[in-house]
Amino acid sequence: MSALQEFVERHPRLCVLTGAGISTSSGIPDYRDAQGEWKRARPVEFRPFMTSPAVRQRYWSRSTVGWPIVAQAHPTIAHRTLAQLEANGVVQLLITQNVDGLHTAAGSRNVIDLHGRISLVRCTQCGHSLPRAELQTRLTAENPGWADIQAPAAPDGDVDLETRDFSEFVVPDCPECGGILKPDVVFFGENVPPDRVTRGFEGVANADALLVVGSSLMVYSGFRFAEAAANAGKPIAAVNLGRTRADHLFALSINAPADDVLGALDNEVRV
Repeated sequence: MSALQEFVERHPRLCVLTGAGISTSSGIPDYRDAQGEWKRARPVEFRPFMTSPAVRQRYWSRSTVGWPIVAQAHPTIAHRTLAQLEANGVVQLLITQNVDGLHTAAGSRNVIDLHGRISLVRCTQCGHSLPRAELQTRLTAENPGWADIQAPAAPDGDVDLETRDFSEFVVPDCPECGGILKPDVVFFGENVPPDRVTRGFEGVANADALLVVGSSLMVYSGFRFAEAAANAGKPIAAVNLGRTRADHLFALSINAPADDVLGALDNEVRV
């Protein structure tokens, strides 16, 4: 922890990259184990979601049960520390792979939601958007009893409901055009919007160093920023439980929970 304090003091203009590990103490499970392997089946993929009504029934039924987990989550000590460091001029840009919106809730303002926000739903045909909370009202009204089901939590508002029959679940269409509604997040098989990637690379280029918190970086959408920092000669520090795809690139690696480490930082450090 003192090593991270020294790292921040030596590199007071930070770009930060966060992943699911920073939100686990908010009650939102992460995807990977200490070896960087999947803890469960891969999340839904874009093409099956768009082409199969059964896949959409499975996704939205599980989401109906799991949405309150994300909706009721609160920022952690780690989220709040990063927000304070931004307010003090230390964190110049925060790139998050998470879709839970907790960095913004904690007070961070210069945030790139790399994979979008699960609190918003968008029509894939006409672009109409609506709050996920509003859709929850429709989902529960059209599928009585589903919101009362108890099930083990999975990442990003999902739950484990493998034994349920989803075939009768009613999936609402877009209220404007009847198109397919999809959470405003990047699914596997989708590309991250180019403007977010460009802003992320600019943030890395303008920073003294990169700090990775709670990410195994196994997905290339996040790993590329560590790769860019290393190629530019920028030092990288990481706070993460378990191995990562970028272990060979780190100047400092701390294998510990994000709350423990960031909570011990002197967040009065200023540029």
